[in-house]
Amino acid sequence: MTKDGVISFFLKAYLVVLFLFVFAPIIASVIFSFNSDRFPTIPLGSFTLHWYELIINDPDIAKAAITSIIVAICTAFLATFIGFCTAYSDYRYDFRFKGPYLALALLPPTIPLIIMALAMLAWLSKVGLSGSVLSIVLAHTVLCTPFAMAVIRLRLSQMDTSLEAAAWNLGASEWAAMREIVIPFTRPAIISSLCLTAAVSFDEFAVAWFVSGLNKTIPVVILEIVQGNIDPRVNAIGTFVFLTSMTLVIIAQIIFIKNQKKAADHV
Repeated sequence: MTKDGVISFFLKAYLVVLFLFVFAPIIASVIFSFNSDRFPTIPLGSFTLHWYELIINDPDIAKAAITSIIVAICTAFLATFIGFCTAYSDYRYDFRFKGPYLALALLPPTIPLIIMALAMLAWLSKVGLSGSVLSIVLAHTVLCTPFAMAVIRLRLSQMDTSLEAAAWNLGASEWAAMREIVIPFTRPAIISSLCLTAAVSFDEFAVAWFVSGLNKTIPVVILEIVQGNIDPRVNAIGTFVFLTSMTLVIIAQIIFIKNQKKAADHV
């Protein structure tokens, strides 16, 4: 085996081990969600859908699922809109303190979630919004907007800067150029951003736990269930959350890859 072959083999083996390390606990949780035994032990018991029936018939879990879906959808649209505006201002304009402006826009994901959660709780309490669904949406929007900005900003960096100027010279207003050129060009990134931010919001726990009050999301309900006892319902809920999040991320990734290939083909 050549030197390149050995390196390639070890790289592939490393990737396999890495994926096993990351996904093995998730796969185990999915398997145990269909296990009739209450405790996650091997050998497994018989196949059952009992734990899924319990969560479907539990009104608290159903309410939390609806809350999570509402929050994820609202967060996705708000974060994508703000992220688009921020990314476009970076693409279109040069202004003083642009560097600090972009640094602040990308700052939230770098802040520890507990610190972010405490800060959001204090601010939302002062404005009288703490404990509402709106408070979760606002907190998650702050957290997710940098992701939307990064995705859309990458797409805008691939756009020819002369396209808008050509539209203006042909008589289009700035809004018409935005509607007919910028938005269609960035549409794949916008859709990817919607999926990605919805997935991040749907999975987020720490901030939601601090600001949600009685309006619990699915991750908050999972924490309450596992406190003090082992409940197989957690495996069923976790499977639902994992499949939902992975579906959104995969859709975003597929759109992003197709977009990159199209951009490469046009070069």
